[in-house]
Amino acid sequence: MARVVELSYYPVKGCAGVRVDEAEVTSAGIAHDRSFMVTTAEGVFRSQRRTPRLALIRPATSADGSRLTLRGPGLDPLAVEVDTSGARRDVTLFAAPFKGIDQGDEAAGWLSEFLGAPSRLVRVPPEHDRVTDGRTPGTSGYADSCAVHLVSRVALGLLNARMAERGAPALPVDRFRPNIVVDGWDEPHAEDRIRRVRIGGVELGYAKLAIRCVVTTVDQAEGAKTGPEPLRTLAGYRRAAGGGVAFGVKFAVLGTGKLSVGDEVGVASWGESEL
Repeated sequence: MARVVELSYYPVKGCAGVRVDEAEVTSAGIAHDRSFMVTTAEGVFRSQRRTPRLALIRPATSADGSRLTLRGPGLDPLAVEVDTSGARRDVTLFAAPFKGIDQGDEAAGWLSEFLGAPSRLVRVPPEHDRVTDGRTPGTSGYADSCAVHLVSRVALGLLNARMAERGAPALPVDRFRPNIVVDGWDEPHAEDRIRRVRIGGVELGYAKLAIRCVVTTVDQAEGAKTGPEPLRTLAGYRRAAGGGVAFGVKFAVLGTGKLSVGDEVGVASWGESEL
């Protein structure tokens, strides 16, 4: 029986994650996950794809989400009283139009200084009604796509073994920025075949494989790109039919509840891998 061994959420899209032992899961994923987003002055989202230094920002949220604290090397921490009722502004995420609530000039100044480029911080409005794609539709905040991203340790072990054959060092799981890490399966990438699963008090439905991008080449501890791995090795055995390489699975939330490290992964139905 596989079990949850790590849980993480990412309050600010593209910034460092927060490891937790338990979490409430909403229809949009783990509470506060990707609730905030850093944008350019014009409202275009910032990503580690072009701004790897985002990885060095360590956000923290209060339990009720009313306060966000930003920390990063070289700057004093900044506490932001979260605005959920201010004027909406236009923002774009992968060229798709959304709305965001700007969190003020102090947060913008802190981010602009840290990143070395004019930046703003926005929060998902309460009326945010994004519909995500995939086999099981759902919703999410400012995540790239679906609400929950799951990977397994055995899949990471296979990847690291294949990279070792190339003389490349092993990578930590944070290169893939998952919400849920599970352990206990013998078969690498068994998660590809999950169609419906219950973990703790949460029910998830399979949406799609996670197609990986250049963010996986960013050292999350250094905030810098490191070279072609793991994409180069994944290209040798994890090419997706629609293009790109796959590692991990995206899920939509079918039933909300609490999730904890140690929870059993109870697969209700399996299917064939789409790889």
